[in-house]
Amino acid sequence: MKALQKGFTLIELMIVIAIIGILAAIALPMYQDYISKSQVTRVVGELAAAKTGVDAALFDGKIPALKPASAATSQVDIGLGSAAAPRSNLLSAVSTTFASGKTDGNIVGTLGANANADIAGTKIGQVRSLDGQWKCEIVGVTGKGWKDKFIPAGCTKGTTL
Repeated sequence: MKALQKGFTLIELMIVIAIIGILAAIALPMYQDYISKSQVTRVVGELAAAKTGVDAALFDGKIPALKPASAATSQVDIGLGSAAAPRSNLLSAVSTTFASGKTDGNIVGTLGANANADIAGTKIGQVRSLDGQWKCEIVGVTGKGWKDKFIPAGCTKGTTL
């Protein structure tokens, strides 16, 4: 009577596990980069949404602000939360530099909180010029895993924010 082989040999199983390990070693860094880029892009979009509030406030002659002290002031909430408690779960801080009588300034968010470790501390800014033109600037943190490929289309690498 002839015995039939049932199952895999130890060597076959080890080869399969080795192949899975190699594929995982290649895919994991690519996945982490994908997550970092998508988080940067998300925050750029969240800050860009506040540009409408800023433009509307400036058009009405008011000052765009994060959390106005009261409704009686000339400040208008642009909908990003407060400086220490931004609405986005990816931001650890947010700030604006708009002042009375000025039409230029910026909205800057600092990645932290739930952001990927490679991009934590990165500053993303929407900068408004005197003529009302907006531009996106990103200042990545060097030495933490920041890569310029995380910068989305339409944004540029900045030096200070």
